[in-house]
Formats: sequence, C-alpha cells, structure tokens
Amino acid sequence: MLIVRCRLLAFWLVLVVVLWNQQRRYPTGASFRDLVRLVPDVAWLLKGLSLDKTVSVGVRIWIAVLLVYLISPIDLIPDFIPVRGFADDAIVVALAFRFATRRAGSDAVRRHWPGTSEGLAAVLLLARLNSPS
Repeated sequence: MLIVRCRLLAFWLVLVVVLWNQQRRYPTGASFRDLVRLVPDVAWLLKGLSLDKTVSVGVRIWIAVLLVYLISPIDLIPDFIPVRGFADDAIVVALAFRFATRRAGSDAVRRHWPGTSEGLAAVLLLARLNSPS
C-alpha cells in the first residue's frame, strides 16, 4: 500500500511540475498554488473519461493501463533508486495523460472537467488542444 501512495504522490507532484513548467511560458500563467489545486480535478477528469462510453475504447484502455501501472509493484526502474526510481513513473504518467486527453478531444475534456475555467485552460494547453472558448 505504501508503494501505491508513493506512486500517487509522484503522479501528483509530476503533474504539478509539468503544468507549472508549461504555464511559466505564458504571461497569464497559473500560480504554483493553483496548479496544486488542479491535480484532484485531473483525477476526476481521468475518471470521467474512463467511464464515458462516447470516448474511444483506446483512450479508456490507456487510462486503465496507467492506473494499473501506478498500482503495480513492477516498475521499469525500481523506486528505491533515488530520483530515477520515480522518474519513470513521471514519464509514463505524462505520456499517458497527454495521449488520453488528445485522443479524447477537447469536447470530451470540457464535458468532464470539474474545475475552474483556468484549470481547464491549463490542461488543454498541456495536451496541446484548442484553448477553451
């Protein structure tokens, strides 16, 4: 159970850092505090996309594989190796998240987004989808 908690924490931290890095490039970027608040919304977005029957099966499979990977004790690089142990988790999470949101499309992301419009803009920017209207 400790491994699952560490991986979820790693997912959260990596997502915050990736979003913060993306937002720094824009003058109206979100603050680090806003991005920390964004992570639960992203988790709800992934849940909504995984349960939406209008979203392609491929997207739902990617989300399921991501969750299984995060829960699984098997890792590409063992977590006990400093920094690199969680780096593989970060890379897998970032790639799966970006793939799933891009394949689902901006309409599905908007439909399932539970948070603020600023948070939605950050997620759409990260996935390189059209900015919200």
